[in-house]
Amino acid sequence: MAIRAISRLKIPSLLLKHLSVSPVPSVSSTLTSSSSCSTSWVPELSRSSVRDVRWYHDGRPRGPLWRGKKLIGKEALFVILGLRRFRDDEEKLDKFVKTHVLRLLKMDMIAVLNELERQEEVSLAVKVFWVIQKQAWYQPDVYLYKDLIIALARRRKMDDAMKLWESMRKEDLFPDFQTFTEVIRGFLRDGSPADAMNIFEDMKKSPYPPEELPFRVLLKGLLPHPLLRNRVKQDFEEIFPDRHIYDPPEEIFGLR
Repeated sequence: MAIRAISRLKIPSLLLKHLSVSPVPSVSSTLTSSSSCSTSWVPELSRSSVRDVRWYHDGRPRGPLWRGKKLIGKEALFVILGLRRFRDDEEKLDKFVKTHVLRLLKMDMIAVLNELERQEEVSLAVKVFWVIQKQAWYQPDVYLYKDLIIALARRRKMDDAMKLWESMRKEDLFPDFQTFTEVIRGFLRDGSPADAMNIFEDMKKSPYPPEELPFRVLLKGLLPHPLLRNRVKQDFEEIFPDRHIYDPPEEIFGLR
């Protein structure tokens, strides 16, 4: 009965190796010794067996670890592959968006957007963002705009970046100063100091405390434009009176 009861227990095979069986006494010894009547089958565990049981695992995936590996569902993966497949065919791409992207749940849509950004598929990510913006559950979030605008500015796609910028401002959102810096740098790299100054004027309306970096990027990029640079310099000296600005020789401005 004892063996049958223990067999029902879920004892791992590793533990069974360390079990030692005490011999069952004979009938004569049982009759002569009253103390041995209680002796039947006693498992004894060594220290090593207890240590092995502590590390024992039955091989099944644990809940939290398993969910952590499945951040993207099958539907989202299928949509990502489809978008990348049809990215060069605008007609097929729009049809795929209508038939598959619009069917995704909220979390799958967000997962598709994040994964496309991670894979640096910025144009596809922007297309998915416009779809997300039309959903009933959409709420304005500056961080959804931030990564897309910075990625577009670094790739010199300033027209697409400004479409997102205008949409963000219509939703009464202000980006952080990293976004301001990258957009200003993008316009200066593109040879558009006037557009960079427009972003600078928009930055001065931001409710967040000002930072030095966008000012210094403008001061460096506006060296060929001394009038615009002096405007930025005056604002910088008012906001950061204890900071030093390097002024290059006047020959660089062509004033001599």
